Amino acid sequence: MVPPEADANRKRVVLVNRYFAPDHSATSQMLSDLAFHLVSIGWDVCVVACNDTYDGEALPAEEVIAGVRVRRVRSGGFGRGNLVSRVIDYLVLYVALARGVLRLLRSGDVLVVMTDPPLLSIPLCLVARWRKAVLVNWLQDLYPEVASALGVPFVAGPLGRALAFLRDRSLQAARVNVAIGELMRARLPGSNSVCIHKWADDETIQPVVPRENDLRAEWGLGERFVVGYSGNLGRAHEYETVLQAAVLLRDRPEIVFLFVGGGHYVEELQVRAHALGLSDRFVFQAYQPRDRLGVSLNAPDVHWLSLRPELEGLIVPSKFYGIAAAGRPLIAVGALDGETARLISCSRCGASVGSGDSAGFARIVLELAQDPAVGGRMGARARALIDQRFARRRAFAGWADLLDRLSASDARL
Repeated sequence: MVPPEADANRKRVVLVNRYFAPDHSATSQMLSDLAFHLVSIGWDVCVVACNDTYDGEALPAEEVIAGVRVRRVRSGGFGRGNLVSRVIDYLVLYVALARGVLRLLRSGDVLVVMTDPPLLSIPLCLVARWRKAVLVNWLQDLYPEVASALGVPFVAGPLGRALAFLRDRSLQAARVNVAIGELMRARLPGSNSVCIHKWADDETIQPVVPRENDLRAEWGLGERFVVGYSGNLGRAHEYETVLQAAVLLRDRPEIVFLFVGGGHYVEELQVRAHALGLSDRFVFQAYQPRDRLGVSLNAPDVHWLSLRPELEGLIVPSKFYGIAAAGRPLIAVGALDGETARLISCSRCGASVGSGDSAGFARIVLELAQDPAVGGRMGARARALIDQRFARRRAFAGWADLLDRLSASDARL
C-alpha cells in the first residue's frame, strides 16, 4: 500500500466501516460510492474495513480499488449465530479497526466513522483525539436504542444506559455528526449535527414500464399485478400486515406478491404463506447483483416497505430511494408520522398504512390494480422527488462541501 506520506499535500480522509467494495451490503455500497466520488474530485481516500464480505468471502489485507487505498483487518470470525458470538465478534473488530485506523491516521486528517459495527464511534473518538484528527460520525442507525427496541437482553438496563452515555460523549466529541434522516438528527445530542440523506444510483436506476421488463417473464409473473418487496426483511421490519392482506386478496389471483432479497424473517414468511395456502401467490427470489438492481426494482407494479414504529428516528429505510428512482409507487407500513410516511405524503408518491392495517393495505393494492394510471402518476412523482431532492449528485455535493470546510485549518460549521 502507498504510505500515507506519499499524499501529504492532498486533502485526506479516512473512512471506516465493517464492509467495503466489493461487498454489496447497504452500508458498503454507500461508503464505496462516497469514497470513489471523493477520489474523483481530488481527495486522498483511505478505507479501513474487515477482511471479508457479509457473505463470508475472504478479501486481501491491502489493495487499491479505483484509487481508494483499502486496509482490511481481521474480524473475530465467531459468526452471527447467537448473541455471545456476535458480541465477541464486535469486541475483536473494535480493537482491530482501531489499530488499523491508528496506523493510517495523522494530524489534520478527516476521519469518517460509520455505525457498523454498532457504537464504533466510542473507540474511534479516542483514536481521533490521540491523532488530532477531525472526527465525523456518519450515523446509519442509533445504538443501543435499536437493540433495546428489538428486545436484546441486558441492553434496556444499566448496561444500555452506560452505552448510551458513552455513545453520546463520542458524538459530542465529533466535529460533525451526519444523520441520514431528520427524525434521527432530532434525536442526537448537542448542536453539531447535519442531515445528508441516503441515495440510490439514480443515474443507472431509471423507470421502466413493468410489463416491458423481461425479468417478469423470467420469474413467471406474466401480466399479473405485482406487489414487490426488495432487500432485507429483518428484525426491524414486519410482514404480518402484508401477509394478512394477501389472505384478504385470496380471491384475486391476478395479484401476486414478489419478494426479492433475504433476511431474518424470509424463511418464516415462506412457511407462513405455505401454511395459509398462499404459496402460489408469493414468489421468492434471491438478492440481485447491483448491476441488475434497476431491472429488479422495476419488476413490481408497486413496492411496500416497513419499519417497526418504535424504531422511527433510529433507522431510516434505504429501500425508499431505489424504489423511487425506479419510478414505482410505494406503500409504507409502520408509523403514519414516520420519516418515510412523511416523504410519501408530501410528494404523493404512494400511500401509508399503520402496522396491522391489513384491510387498508389490501384496499390500496386493489385500487392500484384496478386503475394502473393512478400508480403511474405516483411513480412519476416518486422519480421527480429523487431528481429534485435526493439525487446522488446532491448528496455527494453535500459531503464534498462538508469535508472541504472541515479540512480547512479554520474549519467551522
